[in-house]
Amino acid sequence: MSLETVRAFLADKAPELTVVELSESTATVALAAQAHGVEPGRIAKTLSLRVGERAVLVVARGDARLSNPKVKAAFGGKATMLSADEAVALTGHPAGGVCPFGLATPIPVYWDVSLRAFDEVLPAAGDIHAAVRIAPERMAEITGAEWVDVCQDPPPAA
Repeated sequence: MSLETVRAFLADKAPELTVVELSESTATVALAAQAHGVEPGRIAKTLSLRVGERAVLVVARGDARLSNPKVKAAFGGKATMLSADEAVALTGHPAGGVCPFGLATPIPVYWDVSLRAFDEVLPAAGDIHAAVRIAPERMAEITGAEWVDVCQDPPPAA
């Protein structure tokens, strides 16, 4: 059902996009990067967080880590990860397939500026075997997301 809600959302908001389905699991950043043949940073991971009494989704590059001081500055408090059950209940998507498309309940969505390093990223599409290839700016546009800076700065390139 989750994959269908994502398909319906995309058909309405971005009919030019198609869901890429694979036979292998893409439930983790490493698995998704390998399956799609891209670097881990291009996997747009969706983090389900609770800040105080509210839940938010933060989408960031796959190899990024949250910065607690930046999260506190952006959201006004300390964030904790939602449990898998809470994330499924709020988003309607299973762990490993959580994405900002076709949500079961309205949840604020934020895109970390780290995604702007890429012309195309791959967020999950409501299933551990599905993703969407999309430009970060387009992704933010169709989800009504706000851009934030909540991740640690990446290490210098070797």
